[in-house]
Amino acid sequence: MKLILAIVGKDDETDTISELNKNQYFVTKLATTGGFLNGKNTTLMIGTGDDRVPGAIEIIQKMAGSRTAKMAGTPPMTSGGLFPGAATIPVDVQTGGATIFVLNVEQFEKL
Repeated sequence: MKLILAIVGKDDETDTISELNKNQYFVTKLATTGGFLNGKNTTLMIGTGDDRVPGAIEIIQKMAGSRTAKMAGTPPMTSGGLFPGAATIPVDVQTGGATIFVLNVEQFEKL
């Protein structure tokens, strides 16, 4: 038996848990705060058989994995400052992502 600890972004929490539940993974969530910019995230605890670990990781990657998104950037500059009435230039930014730990479970009891 394994215990998967998956740290996902707060924005990805609901969809990730829903997809794991649809696939018969039981999840306990813990609200946590990351070390980088104090970003809000969620730690998911998933107990499962050894053979089901790859499936859980695949779901987490699909629902909470790193991806590129477009965000509004800054308006173009001229030598005199901001270009009057200029629209912002969209830029690609990395969003999402998960950190996953898979631990051996020596004993499990549900009381």
